[in-house]
Amino acid sequence: MRILLSNDDGYFAPGLAVLSATLTEQGHQINVVAPERDRSGASNSLTLDRPLMARQTPSGVYYVNGTPTDCVHLAVTGLLPELPDMVISGINHGANMGDDTVYSGTVAAATEGFLLGIPSIAISLVTSGGDHFATAAKVAAGLVRRFEAKPFSEPVLLNVNVPDVPTEALTGEEVTRLGRRHKAQDVVRTVNPRNQVMYWVGAAGAAQDAGPGTDFHAVAAGRVSITPLQIDLTHYPQMARVDAWLRAT
Repeated sequence: MRILLSNDDGYFAPGLAVLSATLTEQGHQINVVAPERDRSGASNSLTLDRPLMARQTPSGVYYVNGTPTDCVHLAVTGLLPELPDMVISGINHGANMGDDTVYSGTVAAATEGFLLGIPSIAISLVTSGGDHFATAAKVAAGLVRRFEAKPFSEPVLLNVNVPDVPTEALTGEEVTRLGRRHKAQDVVRTVNPRNQVMYWVGAAGAAQDAGPGTDFHAVAAGRVSITPLQIDLTHYPQMARVDAWLRAT
């Protein structure tokens, strides 16, 4: 099976290396096309104002001076000689749950594969200091085996979050929906040596909607969270209300 790997932490990230090694050991043909530097939070941005360059390491890994979306787009639309059977983005160093998915470069790389008609998985390790990337890699390998045995009849986009524990400590898997976070914390204001005011974006808020059935709840219980995502942003319940509003004004 041909698998394209990417991420948003950069081509040098340990999670990507562990994932590549695990899937290679499983006998898959692996191509890695990842950003040349950390592009966390890049979301689904494409670079349209300048050309991109794809360089290779001695081991054959491609690194691109662009976003995670750029990496997958380049790989699928001409960089690689053959189309991949699957795109996997990760293993991200940190959670991508709830509202995180809107900003996540990890999810964006998988989304680009999905938009190009390829089954795609974004996988993240919900780190708590243990950095059990091997656990997340085994989860990814298991999902690939299942896909090989029984592929989906249509492209699928899965957002997977894995607790940061040894594999034997996982308590199962759960198909979940995205939870929600509280409002993000305030920006952090600083002053540089030239007395110029600078701002750091504040940390993400705590989980607000984290009840049973959500990704937050599953991971907190030690289970792997698997959330099928879609791209249609239409707010269908509001369509009739907006139509009535337009007619009344």
